[in-house]
Amino acid sequence: MPEARAPIDQRLARRRFERAARSYAKASRIETEIGARMLQRLEYVRVAPQRILDAGAGPSREARALAARYRGASVIALDYSFAMLREARRGAGLFGALSRHARPSAVCAELEQIPLAAGSVGLVWSNMALHWLDEPLGALREFHRVLAPGGLLMFSMLGPDSLKELRRAAGRERVHDFPDMHDVGDRLIGAGFAAPVMDMEMLRLRYAAPEDLLEDLRRSGQTSARRGARRGLAGRGDRARLLEALRASRTQGEFYATYEIVYGHAWKEEAAVRPGGAARPAPLRFVPPRGAPPAGNP
Repeated sequence: MPEARAPIDQRLARRRFERAARSYAKASRIETEIGARMLQRLEYVRVAPQRILDAGAGPSREARALAARYRGASVIALDYSFAMLREARRGAGLFGALSRHARPSAVCAELEQIPLAAGSVGLVWSNMALHWLDEPLGALREFHRVLAPGGLLMFSMLGPDSLKELRRAAGRERVHDFPDMHDVGDRLIGAGFAAPVMDMEMLRLRYAAPEDLLEDLRRSGQTSARRGARRGLAGRGDRARLLEALRASRTQGEFYATYEIVYGHAWKEEAAVRPGGAARPAPLRFVPPRGAPPAGNP
């Protein structure tokens, strides 16, 4: 990507998610909302997959919803946190034990090394996971590999303006950098996808107090894992200064956290070949944010 992003300590990030497995489902408010919005978007897509991969499934909320929507399909919930997948098993409860549709298969693996056969999946779904990678291209190539021809990739992730209030208060070195929508679109083409469509929306999540945002991030395992960054706050004074800076960003007495949500979908198709034998590059289309004036496609 044009601007170098600070690398993420993947081992530390995984440990954070492992510790937060029990509290993640209730604390991950934005991931829950975006997963529901993605499911609504599926209503406008004509697809009938026989096998579905939920890549970065966490507690498998959407994996179970996908299994209920596509009754004839087998669903695989993949996550690099074993504790998250184990918690998903608990969350399925008795009904999950009685119904194969309510309990997807669980696979503990990295997004860049998916242990599935090439062309074995009809739909790859990934909700708010790709921004945890330093470089999404490897995962996108794996998504393309496991998809069957005509298969669909549908994903969401955080964009650069996410948590800007926290970034201003804590300093850029204490908050993750998030990839730009246009760069992710370029990576989709580089991974071999046809006709990618990208769009974004800005959401603001209201909190009663800044402490509630910090608690949600902690309980969902989504505190900073930037490689080389100072771990934890120096002390009570450091935390007090951070909270004071966050309170200064309140609007009419209320505190908001901003999230830039990037959505994308693309199909795996056979490359179109010109008469001379050269492959025709797939088009890329960007959809402007809601309320923005229409812009020409690049």
